[in-house]
Amino acid sequence: MSPVLAVIALLLVPGGGGAQGGTGGSGTVADAASGLLVLICLLRVVRGGARPLSRAAAVVLGLPVFGVCLAAITSHDPGASLPGVARYLQIFVLVPGAVLLMVRDRRDFAVVAWGLVALALVEGGVGVLQFLTGTGASYQGADVRAVGTFGATDVMGMATVVAYGLVIAAGLALGGRTGSRVRTAALVCAGLLFLPLVLSFSRGAWIATVLTVGLQLLLSGVRRAARVALAAAALGVVLVGGFGIGSDMVKERVTSITQVAAAPDQSVTDRYTMWAAAGRMWRAEPLTGVGLKGFPAHRDSNASLALSSGSDTAGAGAAFARQPLLSPHNMYLLVLSEQGLIGLLALAGSWVALLVAALRRLRLGADCALVAVGLLSWQLIDFFYADIGGPSTVLMSVVLGLAAWWSLAEVRDA
Repeated sequence: MSPVLAVIALLLVPGGGGAQGGTGGSGTVADAASGLLVLICLLRVVRGGARPLSRAAAVVLGLPVFGVCLAAITSHDPGASLPGVARYLQIFVLVPGAVLLMVRDRRDFAVVAWGLVALALVEGGVGVLQFLTGTGASYQGADVRAVGTFGATDVMGMATVVAYGLVIAAGLALGGRTGSRVRTAALVCAGLLFLPLVLSFSRGAWIATVLTVGLQLLLSGVRRAARVALAAAALGVVLVGGFGIGSDMVKERVTSITQVAAAPDQSVTDRYTMWAAAGRMWRAEPLTGVGLKGFPAHRDSNASLALSSGSDTAGAGAAFARQPLLSPHNMYLLVLSEQGLIGLLALAGSWVALLVAALRRLRLGADCALVAVGLLSWQLIDFFYADIGGPSTVLMSVVLGLAAWWSLAEVRDA
């Protein structure tokens, strides 16, 4: 399991690439480690000589390959689409498949899960310190936004990592197979991760986490769901209301979630403008899209004048910069615009198949099942507000692989 844990640990190394959407952004040491993970897994498969995946697993994990390759072949600029092919295959096929094969039993599953929680605790701790010392990313004129080691150009990075950790901790705390000490430790970790998630000021991560934890609670029992919901509400009141930790900023951010029509801020306006542009691209090429990495090239000809030139980034050790808007910040619309309906059905079909399979195995063990269902549900919800891009993207592939093991592999106890 050390190659998988190495990928997780190396995400703590600050990356030099920006958080460009789609398939943009430069590689990081964690990306390099993920490539080494795939290579190690390939060598093990060759040495073993046996068929590594079941037929169902091969179909589910291999389904995105069809849509990605078809979109590249039919692209308006096939040469420019090639890096996108490599990136999509890395994130959605190769690394998840390698993680699936590296995880052998429930113990390995737990090791990776707790590794993700540990990463979340470290990143969350850095984020809280950034808020308290005013060394975070710029937000409302103050350097208080918690971004961890990901920097101002990837403000969703820490929020994503912390949300993963919170969802995993919630699943382990609610699972029936884990011991009382493990459940207590997981519950404590979930409580600790609540604050940095709030201080990330990421509306999409908030929504995805609330809905996902709510689903996990319902799957574990209605009475328990009611008790935990009350405890979480009390915790929120104490941290944000009682201690006043970012209360005004949090209130303003929560209120902005509902202000999508009456008085939206510029970030909301930009997002809806890019969503509309992605829809126009899809209508022009409904089956195969405009091609991988084609959204930036076709953005201006499809977007209205309401779209700004970019978003402002500053703080967390970085100077002020204007970051271009190169994706719709909606994974489904990004795939629909660049890969068309065929690509979306192939990619989203793979994700839905994993989720359905994870739910069907709920009776085999609530701990692993709640973690896998939680991670997949969080990702599918968050994709309505975000897409791939930035250093944290490689962690998404590890998470998908961990969930895929529970959904597709033969489940064995340690």
